Amino acid sequence: MAVTETRTRPPQFIEDIGVDLSKSLVASTGVPTVSVGLSGISQRPGESAADFKARQTAAKAFETRKESLAGVAPKVAGQDQLQKDAAALAKSGVGAYKPYVAGAEQLMGAGAGTGAGSISEYMSPYQQQVIDVSLQEFDRNTGINRQKMRDQAIQAGAFGGGRDQVMQSEYQLGSDRERALLQANLLQQGFQQAQQARGQDFERQKGLASMVPGLQREDIKTLGSVGAVNQAQEQARLDAEREAARQATFLPQENLSRYAGQVAGLMGGYPGQTQSTNVPNPSPMQNALTMGTGLAGIYGSLTGK
Repeated sequence: MAVTETRTRPPQFIEDIGVDLSKSLVASTGVPTVSVGLSGISQRPGESAADFKARQTAAKAFETRKESLAGVAPKVAGQDQLQKDAAALAKSGVGAYKPYVAGAEQLMGAGAGTGAGSISEYMSPYQQQVIDVSLQEFDRNTGINRQKMRDQAIQAGAFGGGRDQVMQSEYQLGSDRERALLQANLLQQGFQQAQQARGQDFERQKGLASMVPGLQREDIKTLGSVGAVNQAQEQARLDAEREAARQATFLPQENLSRYAGQVAGLMGGYPGQTQSTNVPNPSPMQNALTMGTGLAGIYGSLTGK
């Protein structure tokens, strides 16, 4: 059986491009992938000099590509002044309540609500002055009344007598009782006021105790919010740097991939073809008929028949 093969080849420039692409693909497999510049390259333990030099060459090429891509590398906009001012105000408010808490504590007794302090700590510093003035006024009025009694005794001619002495003694006893009662009432009043102040102090301390954790939670929320904004800003910056490094690292592979796609499109427009035709070998009968026909033709041409 005879085989006939017909091959249609694409234009020579297409074949040349295909060969160049193949060489580029093979060459790219031997180039190390490096995402740092020369300053980040150091020879590894056990690394051959040739491999180290190859990585240095790749690092230098990375620096060159990164510089060339600087204009198209992703960038992150910084926080504007309003955002910075908002963050500063938020942080300045953290703990701003502390001076007010400290001021409120200064207005409270040392042992309020703890049992460690005494009621005297809550008594007004003017309490004794009030008592002294009240007793002085009482004594003055007592002296006036005693003088009136003497004047009456003198007018009655009984001054210095037994009856007068009894009356003076009774008056003194009554005056002393009233004076002691007045002093006790004033002391009791001061004690009750101090006791009330201590109770109010204790309630204020309880209020502060319940309020401070809430204020601290607000501080935590504020700081957390500001921190989240700053973290997002920093993460965006890191992502932009990572993308810029990725672009510079894989630019050769991406260019080669685009090149391969374009070459594939060109080859699709100039396809090469191979056609094969199978011709069966003739049978003995066919050979005999062919030979007979050929001989008859030759005979006829010779005889003119």
